[in-house]
Amino acid sequence: MFEGLSERLSGVFDRLSGRGVLSEKDIDEAMREVRVALLEADVALPVVREFIDKARESARGEAVIRSVKPADQVIKIVYDGLVDMLGGETAEDLRLALNPPTVIMMAGLQGSGKTTMSAKLALRLLKMERKKVIMASLDVRRPAAMEQLAVLGKEAGVDTLPILAGQAPADIARRALSAARLGGFDVLILDTAGRTTLDEAMMSEAAEIARIASPAETLLVADSLTGQDAVRTAKAFHERLPLTGLVLTRTDGDARGGAALSMRAVTGLPIKFLGTGERIDALEVFDARRVAGRILGQGDVVALVERAAQDLDEAKALSMAKKLAKGQFDLDDMADQLLQMEKLGGMEGLMGMLPGVQKVKKQIAESGVSDKSIRRQRAIIGSMTRKERKKPDLLQASRKRRIAAGAGVEVSEVNRLLKQHRQMQDAFKMMARDGGKGFARMAGMFGGGGLEAMKSMGGGAKPPPLPGADSAPSGLPGLPGLGPKMGSGPTLPGLGGGLPPGFNPFKKPR
Repeated sequence: MFEGLSERLSGVFDRLSGRGVLSEKDIDEAMREVRVALLEADVALPVVREFIDKARESARGEAVIRSVKPADQVIKIVYDGLVDMLGGETAEDLRLALNPPTVIMMAGLQGSGKTTMSAKLALRLLKMERKKVIMASLDVRRPAAMEQLAVLGKEAGVDTLPILAGQAPADIARRALSAARLGGFDVLILDTAGRTTLDEAMMSEAAEIARIASPAETLLVADSLTGQDAVRTAKAFHERLPLTGLVLTRTDGDARGGAALSMRAVTGLPIKFLGTGERIDALEVFDARRVAGRILGQGDVVALVERAAQDLDEAKALSMAKKLAKGQFDLDDMADQLLQMEKLGGMEGLMGMLPGVQKVKKQIAESGVSDKSIRRQRAIIGSMTRKERKKPDLLQASRKRRIAAGAGVEVSEVNRLLKQHRQMQDAFKMMARDGGKGFARMAGMFGGGGLEAMKSMGGGAKPPPLPGADSAPSGLPGLPGLGPKMGSGPTLPGLGGGLPPGFNPFKKPR
């Protein structure tokens, strides 16, 4: 999401960055282009007008005109405007009642993803908040809706209310409340029924359930791909229900982002979560600063670190670190790295969170780097025997033909993967020398300090200049050489294979 808007704004700011002094004409031209970019992203016209009026007024101030780097000041103004439009500096958490159970009611149109979002939220509360959660489906109209929630609940490890045929939604709500109290549950999530369009019967039913359950949170689930229709739906629901927040689904799709940018401003309700994929754990807390950073090409390192902390196997990572410190890195280790990368959202998911990647996205695409190529590499390694994975030197021509046939690829792809593995293995051996000082230097590339230091790289109130500005360093922060000028070489350890040929993260910069 926001890809089109991000590219358009990046172009606007690139043109400004080449000018030492900005006149009012330059600022007016830039604001006009920002306005067009927001409208093309399907942002509501009243929201765009208010945004541009505030930004233009701020950009004409003495601080910008006389600034040493006026383009950076304009970027900061647009960033602040986006943060304000999206809900302000602080993210709003779920309101959990002091006396459990906390009731969370999920509302929305049919097909918006309420049932899946209920399970995602339940899993997050279970894993991150350590809450005992029960879910109940009140959708008696859609075929297999209750069964779907039960299956998702089993996958998430969350209890679901037993299904009793023939009960009305209001009666199910009362039974769910009783079960939550008697079972000592902290949170009860009510998945309500939807319709393909707004109608009075659905609204009346939702209002009755809200009256019975007295939810602490009534969240509207909206599909971000529907654009301004999602904004109109939010307004209609908010007129009839005491909504407390919004949840956007399918934000990993090809959406222009207008719904996210408009809904907060139009309804006054905070966006609390973003559904970022089909997996049950693909849920992110909405943070206006981080989303604004993504739009302006600054990535979201905080989200990447949080996802890593949640998804990666800490014991396996520690074991891997010990092996690498000895310079050991076999094909099993490479397969583990590829799998971990997929858990973090694949190549596209990672690149969307790294600062400055928008500038090299075209080159990366042309190099053939994709989630599909990563899956092929895993298939190649999976076609090897255990002995071959431990000792790649055993792989002669006949074995390579067998592996290629088993993985459904050409022998050249097997050779390419083996070459990448050798280069990574040599790099780790080199870094393991001198008591592992090379690894300390690599940690220094990322700022050191562990998780907190990584988190400090993203989500700040004042973003650095867009990549491509005069003051921006070449390449990606921490990944020297991955910039507009890319050659050929080994892959980046920890991200598996598939980076452009010639890229060597361990080569000293000239």
